[in-house]
Amino acid sequence: MAAPVSPEKIDLLVYGPHRPIVDNGFTDQFVLHHCEKQADLERLTPAVAGKIRGMAITDSVPCRSTAQTRFPKLEIMSSFGVGYDHIDTDHAREHNIVVTNTPDVLTEEVADVAIGLLIATLREFVKADRYVREGLWATQDFPLSAGSLRDRKVGMVGMGRIGQAIARRLDAARVPVVYHARNPAAGVSYQHYPNLIEMAKAVDTLIVITPGGASTLKMIDADVLAALGPRGVIVNMARGSVIDEPALIHALKSGITLAAGLDVFANEPDVPEELRALQNVVLLPHIGSASVVTRDVMDQLVVDNLRAWFAGKPPLTPVPETPVEGR
Repeated sequence: MAAPVSPEKIDLLVYGPHRPIVDNGFTDQFVLHHCEKQADLERLTPAVAGKIRGMAITDSVPCRSTAQTRFPKLEIMSSFGVGYDHIDTDHAREHNIVVTNTPDVLTEEVADVAIGLLIATLREFVKADRYVREGLWATQDFPLSAGSLRDRKVGMVGMGRIGQAIARRLDAARVPVVYHARNPAAGVSYQHYPNLIEMAKAVDTLIVITPGGASTLKMIDADVLAALGPRGVIVNMARGSVIDEPALIHALKSGITLAAGLDVFANEPDVPEELRALQNVVLLPHIGSASVVTRDVMDQLVVDNLRAWFAGKPPLTPVPETPVEGR
């Protein structure tokens, strides 16, 4: 049930980096407190922590059970982004704490970046840009790219909202698509592979857009890379944890895998020197949804979930695990 409307001041914690839309998104009914990092939580006095009823989580800062228990009156955590593996949803559910995220509003933006990253990786756009800037084009033509979208078959690892948006773009480009997921996706006509290794053998390109967390930890491992073969290309738009990073580095260096386009990494923002030194990798600083337009809408949804809850209404975008009546 949603919280009853109260004329009393409502204390909220903004946990993570400052975001103007979040900082300025609440009326005088709310009192905002700020903690940018996990260590900052420990500096809150028990008196302040004991008043916190809602939390705006503005980045992938960890919010495990130990953090949640600091706030005995906590009712709702409104998290920025689609992924929420940084939040202990089991603990939240057990303690009747609602968790929300910001799905849908970033779907098309992330799908755009996934396709751009795939083409940039296959056609070596970054290498070509450097070639022109260094004046090499004046002396010789740029070499033909080893990769092309024209002779590819893509295996999607995950077929949720973003996966389907990526697949629609591949349809328009006349690129065959199949997918791996735990269960077949409703309303999707692409071939479903319950076994990831079998799908990897059947395709030459993987686009990874599956949730992070323990269930997907290092699911793209040395066996999957070997099954994909030497023409294999991997694009990761999910979480860095989904790929066995050392195995990928070895595969890229040894020719087991042709190339990779990565928007996420195992230990962001630290990217291994071995990856940064490779020429057959395109590296992005986790910018899947990072346009002003899309991030503003995401910020507003963080605010709107909290305002709806404390107006006595259901949250707008609760995650599936959360304790909302009717879920």
